[in-house]
Amino acid sequence: MNDTTSQPALPDRLSVNPRSPHHVAAIFEHEIGITLNGKERFDVEEYCISEGWVKVPAGKALDRRGQPLTMTMKGKVEAFYR
Repeated sequence: MNDTTSQPALPDRLSVNPRSPHHVAAIFEHEIGITLNGKERFDVEEYCISEGWVKVPAGKALDRRGQPLTMTMKGKVEAFYR
């Protein structure tokens, strides 16, 4: 199940939102995981490994376009395929 030959390399920055310029649809065909400071997070909207941050939803609040409001959390970020 973990066939790494068919999986694309994980980018430095990735977003779940298809309207973002950092969205790569081919990566979301596989299941990925994100850890922040050694703890796995399941609610990450966007991450950047080199800058060391992830964006997670801030409750159930939505902006005027219907997108979730996000807050930035900083720390050591790691992305991996499950």
